[in-house]
Amino acid sequence: MLYRVLADVAVAVHLLFIAFVFFGGFLALRWPRVAWVHVPSFLWGGGIGLFGWICPLTYLENDLRAKGAAEGYATSFVEEYVLPLVYPELLFGGFPRSGFVVIGILIFALNAVIYWRVSRRMRLRA
Repeated sequence: MLYRVLADVAVAVHLLFIAFVFFGGFLALRWPRVAWVHVPSFLWGGGIGLFGWICPLTYLENDLRAKGAAEGYATSFVEEYVLPLVYPELLFGGFPRSGFVVIGILIFALNAVIYWRVSRRMRLRA
């Protein structure tokens, strides 16, 4: 039972990290020092999307589920939980890898705009 709870905690942490990757730049607009944590996070998250890496939290969750006698999954966390919800199968013609590439591009594009605004604000204040 403990391992299943820990696996669920890993999923919750994973979801929070994904939310931070996507939306943490908005926090940096308000508090620019957040960028010191957010920039490496969105670079990691975008890289996962573009290059097809698997996040270590996925391995941790699978390991905890295996120890808790629950079935893990062979794909990554995003492919298992996020892509089916966000990107319908028809949109990508059954190729989940293209969904990852789109997510990676969105992460980099959104954060490029946000950090352009952050740097602009910082220059105007100086």
